[in-house]
Amino acid sequence: MIKKTDVVIVGTGAAGLFCALHIPPELEVLMITKDEVDKSDSFLAQGGICMLRDDQDYDGYFEDTMRAGHYENDSASVDVMIRSSQQVVKELLGYGVEFEQDEEGLVFTREGGHSRPRILFHKDVTGREITSKLLERARERDNIKIYDHTMMLDLLCDTSACYGLVVCNRAKEIFGIQAEYTVLACGGLGGLYKHSTNFRHITGDALAIALRHDIELEHINYIQIHPTTLYSEKPGRRFLISESVRGEGAILLNKKKERFVDELLPRDVVTQAIHQQMEKDGMPYVWLSLEKIPQEEIRSHFPNIYQKCLEEGYDVTRECIPVVPAQHYFMGGIKVNLSSRTSLPRLYAVGETSCNGVHGANRLASNSLLESMVFAERAAREIGLQHGTVSERMPEGLYHPEAYSDLEGLREEYQRTVRKAIREAEDRRKDSRPE
Repeated sequence: MIKKTDVVIVGTGAAGLFCALHIPPELEVLMITKDEVDKSDSFLAQGGICMLRDDQDYDGYFEDTMRAGHYENDSASVDVMIRSSQQVVKELLGYGVEFEQDEEGLVFTREGGHSRPRILFHKDVTGREITSKLLERARERDNIKIYDHTMMLDLLCDTSACYGLVVCNRAKEIFGIQAEYTVLACGGLGGLYKHSTNFRHITGDALAIALRHDIELEHINYIQIHPTTLYSEKPGRRFLISESVRGEGAILLNKKKERFVDELLPRDVVTQAIHQQMEKDGMPYVWLSLEKIPQEEIRSHFPNIYQKCLEEGYDVTRECIPVVPAQHYFMGGIKVNLSSRTSLPRLYAVGETSCNGVHGANRLASNSLLESMVFAERAAREIGLQHGTVSERMPEGLYHPEAYSDLEGLREEYQRTVRKAIREAEDRRKDSRPE
């Protein structure tokens, strides 16, 4: 069985939804997601979304992003992201997103690596606020359909173009989705790690499938560790303690409750300092103190963090909490251009599964939601402009559903493929470093 649509999008996070909302309304859009529609990492983002404050802020914002990325960023991509930020925020407000405001307008906070406050937020659940509103707007569109519990198994493609997907639904039915354009917006790879802030089902499937079809990847060993997640011995996803907590004055302390690092340095630098301190102390965590933040601000700005820590037995208004670094974000991915086009015609990749070079070797705090939507919109714009120009049909013989009967074996194969590719990329990086 093969279903047909104009555009198929894999993933219902911020990137996938923003892309769908910018596809021309006369085109049919089918979105699929591996789990429930709200089980994307976009919903978990706590801190906020960056926005260029004014023209005078451009140089500082650009330098902050480049410095955090160790100057391995693509400068053209960074420029596009920054210059598009105000328009993205304007659209989000139009979609009903509620950012913190006061009598003077939008309120900005600061996070590590930023030279000034330029981050918009909604309490400490900004990702949920943005993505839920995007989902509401998408569900209102007659041209957008969403299939949940539908897993991408493979691309329908040859070396000349992508023609859609092979998928499996909740009932274990395998079928094809033929589309004029395919967009991969399926997130990162945190599910491959024992300690990660990501949902466990997000395991980098798109990377394995791209490798299977010789689609170009870039920097797949560039994996960001977040400095502060709530320490726990329980299995499962780690709870993030947003960087904006440190931006508002929280400090990191060692075993003796002494401060040991500048908390607003870029994430990789703070992570390294924490690991060194943990080894020095002989402890599996360090302490995070919120004592410099007024109690009312903690309860109003960080209610989700406050409540979660209470559930774990910690009152952040009265005591330190144990924190430990964990895998958080993927800066590499499927290589794309400024329109999010991959090396395979008619295939696009957006959000965390793509690599347009914005983040370089380390992501600046709160650039992820912005970057994902900026380049998702650019993909949708190009798809809209090119629609109707595709003449070739899907060749016979591309669809073989019997090849995917061992679903568990396929999942394991994909995860082995991604882990191996990351190791090999890291080995090449080490070999290329000077003695």
